[in-house]
Amino acid sequence: MPYKSILFGRTYAFQSVKEVLAKANEQKSGDVLAGIAPDSELERVAAKDALSCMTLETLRQNPVVPYEEDEVTRLNQDSIDEAVYGGVRSWTVSELREWILSEDAGESDLARLSKGLTAEMVAAVTKLMSNLDLLYASAKMRVPATRNTTIGLRGTLATRLQPNHTTDNIEGITASLFEGLSYGCGDALLGLNPVGDTVSSLSEVLKRLEEIKNHFEIPTQICVLGHVTTQIEAVKNGAPTDLIFQSIAGSEKGNRAFGFTTETLREAEELLRVAGKKSGPNVMYFETGQGSELSSGSHHGADQVTMEARCYAYARNFAPFMVNTVVGFIGPEYLYDSRQVIRAGIEDHFMGKLSGIPMGCDCCYTNHMMADQNDVENLSVLLAGAGVNYILAVPASDDVMLNYQSNACHDSAAIREMLNLRPISEFEQWLEKIGVMENGRLTKWAGDPTFFLGKGF
Repeated sequence: MPYKSILFGRTYAFQSVKEVLAKANEQKSGDVLAGIAPDSELERVAAKDALSCMTLETLRQNPVVPYEEDEVTRLNQDSIDEAVYGGVRSWTVSELREWILSEDAGESDLARLSKGLTAEMVAAVTKLMSNLDLLYASAKMRVPATRNTTIGLRGTLATRLQPNHTTDNIEGITASLFEGLSYGCGDALLGLNPVGDTVSSLSEVLKRLEEIKNHFEIPTQICVLGHVTTQIEAVKNGAPTDLIFQSIAGSEKGNRAFGFTTETLREAEELLRVAGKKSGPNVMYFETGQGSELSSGSHHGADQVTMEARCYAYARNFAPFMVNTVVGFIGPEYLYDSRQVIRAGIEDHFMGKLSGIPMGCDCCYTNHMMADQNDVENLSVLLAGAGVNYILAVPASDDVMLNYQSNACHDSAAIREMLNLRPISEFEQWLEKIGVMENGRLTKWAGDPTFFLGKGF
């Protein structure tokens, strides 16, 4: 059945829900590359108009990847709270948008609503919102999670400290960790992307992270972001970790391209619940990013925003401790410039929260993209104002191993002070106790990694 809209006397007809969703999307270079973007801005507006009149029931009945072909679709559809869905199934996407932005929709109301929405509904309402709409709606929502500490509480801005090294050199990693800790970073996670994805290399780094955490009695989490199967083997061999990580996609084919299945994640989840050091229920860490499915030929002809929403629908089946979109990491083929990167970061944060997952963002860009450090800082301030759970902290903002740019360690301190936000409470108490922070502000030791060398390590 075609979906139609008439603008200036011209009829625009779209042959499927998938086409409406794709052509209603804000401009993304990845959609252009995939050949699914609108031919003109008028066609984009027409698609938005057609989408605004579409009911949530229509979207549920027409997932962009068929139920019979894809376990991400099946998990999403089968996990819907039918009572919540039943109360909104007749709403149009326009009515959903108006309700989310209304004073009637409070934090608990939105948390309940999220249980009745499929990924396609979440993506659809996102396409009808301006940047400010998305930020305003996101600020209403909080999705906390607990492992050793609790992330995502109102009034906090946490950081994942990322001490990557070009050769996984343990002493180099340690120096970067100490610098980040001196800036008050690392309350969400001490988390490294390894160069070598072997059990031995992951175990060596995990043991050093655990050693530092225990020596200084740091209330935080540790993780090395190797492949999930490598992490499983490392934990089975006795390596310490608080979370198990995996990059995920919005389709079964995409997840298989990443080298895992749902059963793999279930194994990791169960293993860490048994072998983990603490009793907090949230043990998984996922990363996503618009365009990853297109890069592996697993997008099924759907647009990258809708596929990203499906990542979040998939993630919530595992009750993760943290999820983040690495928003500008893939490159200009999928997000061409700073305007597209900022829009994508705001979209992803909103969609993650509306899907009911604890959402962070790696506000980043690659060096061949039309963006710079000012754009990263703009996005991080916007998201912090909208209640993002965490951002990243990279020494000097330059990841020397992954070769991309992100937030510097000192960025979070400036944003916290400017917006009256704090670290996770237990971590802030530790910062005050050790002397890195005093009365909510960093001390003279900020940026000095040698401070920790004088503490007996």
